[in-house]
Amino acid sequence: MTNFRIVVGVDGSEGGRRALRWAVHEAAGRGGTVQAVAAWRWDETDDDVIGSAARDITSAMLDRELGALPTFQREGVAIAGEVVEGRAADVLAAAASDADLLVLGSHGTSRLMHTVLGSVSEECIGKANCPVVVVPVGHELPHAAELAVPDPTG
Repeated sequence: MTNFRIVVGVDGSEGGRRALRWAVHEAAGRGGTVQAVAAWRWDETDDDVIGSAARDITSAMLDRELGALPTFQREGVAIAGEVVEGRAADVLAAAASDADLLVLGSHGTSRLMHTVLGSVSEECIGKANCPVVVVPVGHELPHAAELAVPDPTG
């Protein structure tokens, strides 16, 4: 049997951080893996220097977010980071095409669905081939003791 694979969108926001922590916690409980995906995009195709800088900035952000995960939470969970050029919703839906779960952070609160979920989350829900979890910004994560990976030997 293959590992339960979770793809999580990471964008440097508080919602993205909460989604990443939630995904790692879920993977720990399922004996699964996490693929943290950050999308970047540069519309000006004639300036490779700026496009390269955008990719480097996104890569540094992803490294920071992964490095900020508490050590105890990362133990026992294989976490890979990936920076992909393209529209965020397209990149995340493609990365999750064979995943068991796609995890995203929400942003803001409003009566309008696209403001509550965020336009990327809303679009991913329509495109994804797997279940999508949207972790609300105000969502309280489990306490540290609950995030620890249980000892399978008892």
